[in-house]
Amino acid sequence: MADPMRIRAQAAGDKVTVRVLVSHDMESGLRRGADGKLVPAHFIQTINATHNGKTVMSAQWGPAVSKNPFVQFSFTGGKAGDKIVVNWVDNKGDKRTDEAAIA
Repeated sequence: MADPMRIRAQAAGDKVTVRVLVSHDMESGLRRGADGKLVPAHFIQTINATHNGKTVMSAQWGPAVSKNPFVQFSFTGGKAGDKIVVNWVDNKGDKRTDEAAIA
């Protein structure tokens, strides 16, 4: 399983800004390894974030996203202490879910 995501969520009035650093190799399937053979594709396909059970961000990614991607988004209606849950699924079926409280 991948390393935990680093999630930071800060409220400023009614607006919440969420920053997520995702730990994933994000192999495109086009790079060659030291042996000259193609490294198999392994990348995140979907990433979602929820606040109080409601989806506040959803994205579909492909092999062109860099290693250890960073994503930032904002939404309204959150307050300090609420939980943000972020999860992803990659093309090999691996999954990861992490959560953080809004500061």
